[in-house]
Amino acid sequence: MKTITTILLGVCVAFSANSQKLKTGPSKMVSSSKWETMLDKNLTKWEVWTGVPDKSLKNIPDTYVVPADGKPVEAIGLGDPLGIFKVSEEANDALVMKISGEAYAGLTSKKSYSNYHLTMLFKWGEKKWAPRLNAKRDNGLLYHCHGEHGAFWNVWKSCLELQIQEEDFGDLYILAGTEAKVPQTNNRWDPKSKTISKRAKRSIDTESPHGEWTRIDLYVLDDTAIHVVNGEVVLALTDAKDKNGNKLTSGQIQIQSEGAEAYVKEVFIRPIKKFPKKIRKAAGF
Repeated sequence: MKTITTILLGVCVAFSANSQKLKTGPSKMVSSSKWETMLDKNLTKWEVWTGVPDKSLKNIPDTYVVPADGKPVEAIGLGDPLGIFKVSEEANDALVMKISGEAYAGLTSKKSYSNYHLTMLFKWGEKKWAPRLNAKRDNGLLYHCHGEHGAFWNVWKSCLELQIQEEDFGDLYILAGTEAKVPQTNNRWDPKSKTISKRAKRSIDTESPHGEWTRIDLYVLDDTAIHVVNGEVVLALTDAKDKNGNKLTSGQIQIQSEGAEAYVKEVFIRPIKKFPKKIRKAAGF
């Protein structure tokens, strides 16, 4: 009995270390006079690249040529003929962007950014689309985006990704040849570990329950970045590089559409010269 109790206690402790911390609401936005709003009604600070539509999609533009076998292979391209990204006003005049998710696409900032803190609120809708009807709802905040549209899966640019997926907020993905260094233990970010990987999962889960807003903060300084979800540092990386091994310190920002309905608001960006002390300490820098 003592052995069984000890084993069960160990399992509970291990589960608790990575268990989900469901929030009653998103963390507060950092107070600053330097915030620049990124959303307006017409998304004038962004452009859209629409990827390859799934064959089940009903409203493919008439100008898009579907192969004889009925399986699209080319990206729709620059523009948003499907109306994937749309901004509307809430009752309090706050702007909210709906992401339909019906096709893979990237909302891409027209400007490139370096040394910044970006914040936004994100929540899931209900609809899901092929080819992810039976998969977790998925999205992502892409940064240090560079090069041509469609470098990854004919949709997104070469970049680093702060993963936004159900139960997986904050993971690091590397798209189209990029690299970074992340200390990890058992593939979870661990700032005290000497084991380094090119990518890793977040240390803990801190997203809000389904349908509620989660605040996502991204801190970028040169080739170093920190992922923060609902006020908790969940991953930090160093030595970001492009596919040619060059130091990656700036780039465009992309917000994904990846088969799931979602909503985004309070998208702001501000310049920084250093990481805030508490964020830097939590990241182990």
